[in-house]
Amino acid sequence: MLKRGLQTSVTFGNAKAIDLFAYNPKTRRNFNIQVKALRKINYFPIKVASVDPEHVYIFVLLNEPGHAVKYFVVPGLTLKTDPEKLSKSLIDPKFPCIHPKSLTPFADAWSVFHEPNV
Repeated sequence: MLKRGLQTSVTFGNAKAIDLFAYNPKTRRNFNIQVKALRKINYFPIKVASVDPEHVYIFVLLNEPGHAVKYFVVPGLTLKTDPEKLSKSLIDPKFPCIHPKSLTPFADAWSVFHEPNV
């Protein structure tokens, strides 16, 4: 994120629902970020009821050594407003989750952090 021009700080668990704070000095916008990571392709567990529409969610697929890390950057509002459209598994009452295939439209969508505040 620093390489992308964002001033970033880790919360170290001090902010229960926030993993990172970021600030874009060009747009003067602040961001609260939640990070979800997997070592290999599987479902990311996430409860839509816990999603904050004002946060940004970064899903990280670490992959095996020798394969590039994949990032999916999703605004919380997108997750919150129509979860069934994004993935039916998000509304599963037993194990709400989302598969990386459902996140493909958000691959490397770092532009979220560079859009002007509306």
